[in-house]
Amino acid sequence: MKFIDEVKITVASGRGGPGCVSYRRESMLPRGGPDGGNGGKGGDVIIRTSKHINSLVDFRQNKRYAAQSGQMGMGRQKSGHNGEDLVMIVPEGTVIRTLDGEIIVDMTGISEYVLLKGGRGGMGNEFFKTSVNQAPDYAQPGEEGEELEVKLELKLIADVGIIGFPNAGKSTLISRISAARPKIADYPFTTLTPNLGVVKVGDYTSFVVADIPGLVKGAHEGVGLGIQFLKHIERTRLFIHLIDASGMSGRDPVEDYLDINNELKMYDINNEDKEGFFPLATRPQFVVLNKIDTLSEIQLMKLKNKFKDISGQEPYAISAVTGKNIKEFMTELARQIMQEEEE
Repeated sequence: MKFIDEVKITVASGRGGPGCVSYRRESMLPRGGPDGGNGGKGGDVIIRTSKHINSLVDFRQNKRYAAQSGQMGMGRQKSGHNGEDLVMIVPEGTVIRTLDGEIIVDMTGISEYVLLKGGRGGMGNEFFKTSVNQAPDYAQPGEEGEELEVKLELKLIADVGIIGFPNAGKSTLISRISAARPKIADYPFTTLTPNLGVVKVGDYTSFVVADIPGLVKGAHEGVGLGIQFLKHIERTRLFIHLIDASGMSGRDPVEDYLDINNELKMYDINNEDKEGFFPLATRPQFVVLNKIDTLSEIQLMKLKNKFKDISGQEPYAISAVTGKNIKEFMTELARQIMQEEEE
């Protein structure tokens, strides 16, 4: 399924049905009086979340969605049927904004939200009957529904975000630690969509990891795919900063680390004025050197010392291909996540 994480659509609630002007006319009842019923209420537009979908692709083709209008009232005091609500199913973590960027609702932790109310149905002429006006010849029109242009924006919900340059081994790592099976190959931008995996540590602890693709130098300015996917790590509690320690890509591991962190800082600067934004650069990071199976003990020690000086923390050293040190790293990661939850 194609991954779609942002769409613009128009939604409209239903119009209320008009009231009816009617008079009861039956034999033996020459003065039956007004009996026009009320119009039905227009349908609401309701947003509902589902755990079973992870893309906005269903909204890609149709750009306008409308709830049903209420039916007109009828004689014999019969009210019109209410219009059917429009229920729009979106993934958890969908943010609904105006076209100006203002957040209407963030569907994180919310199962259902009424986005637009349907118009009220109009009253029939029976409603307006009084002792001094026993035969009113008018009824109310139904209220108009509401219409709104909105932007649906999906932000993945995960405890941990895996960041790093293409070919650092993010997809290999997530396939090693979870049941996710992303495409893996040895060329840049293998991963074109974020991947989610559930990691289980022990019998009772589990957490969600997101593999965020396409981060390269200049991503915050639109280089590569990073600007498209950086928003998906806004909800993560902490990052695994995965670094290709082998040098086989032709890049310097230290420069890769500095470049990615600079992208996070620049992304923060570009988004600091947005409502509800929490900076990325200040979140906890696990610095992880991957592909250590290609290094000698001396090479690995030198590289670990460099990263300890730069990052101020002892880096973890793993091999996602062979599984070396993966179990120990996952245990420490789970401990940190539980500590974050307690705080």
